[in-house]
Amino acid sequence: MSMNRVLMSSAQPVHSWDEPAGIAPRGTLVLLPGRGEHGGVYERFGRRISADGYRVRALGDASSDPEAITEAATKLLRDETHPGPRVLVGSDTGAAHAAQLAALGTPGLDALILAGLPTGPHPTETDTADWEDELEQRTACPTHRGRLTADEAFRRGALAAPTALESPALDGISVPVLGLHGAEDTVSPLDAVRRVFRGLPGAELVSLGGTRHDVLNDVTHRTAAATVVLFLERLRLDSGLAPIAVTEDLR
Repeated sequence: MSMNRVLMSSAQPVHSWDEPAGIAPRGTLVLLPGRGEHGGVYERFGRRISADGYRVRALGDASSDPEAITEAATKLLRDETHPGPRVLVGSDTGAAHAAQLAALGTPGLDALILAGLPTGPHPTETDTADWEDELEQRTACPTHRGRLTADEAFRRGALAAPTALESPALDGISVPVLGLHGAEDTVSPLDAVRRVFRGLPGAELVSLGGTRHDVLNDVTHRTAAATVVLFLERLRLDSGLAPIAVTEDLR
């Protein structure tokens, strides 16, 4: 069974989930959480992905200490003891930070997964210190809502903070990109995200119905994780992401 271990990397806590004993590792994911979050928030995601043979290393909120998170992420991606492909996963502002690292050509990076990518400053009409309102924006999953409510390390109210992004661009990114986004995301509306992804030929964007901003931890978290695994399996076989499972036309 994959266990959540907390290591330290350049004074940054790293939450780790490894492949099951006896299973050859299939790749490594370095995860950057969003506003107010920490790596432990992604335990459910980490356990599920690692069960399929992929190592997961989750760092902290990049908006709290960008330089330290960049250093830790870069070190993990360059570490050849971690099996490839090595994929940077970002959620919320972590996605924006991951996109910036990819655009800079960070060594060791083979692909990028952007979940709940913010498309600009947080809308003023949703700026609120009310916890129930924040939960409504984040997730409809009762399990995740309970976890966030009980998590003393989680920083409430962070979602109302501006992202300091005018209009994130994906140009300059040369690695394969998968986007995951909630169809019901009011923090970063899907229509705006579509426009951003259209600017990068070859990028894939998957929307999840009934899903809000915390796309990796919402009611469709199993489908989100399965979509990630399908992307990783294609990436392992072909950097061009040739399809593996093909629905046959029976007409």
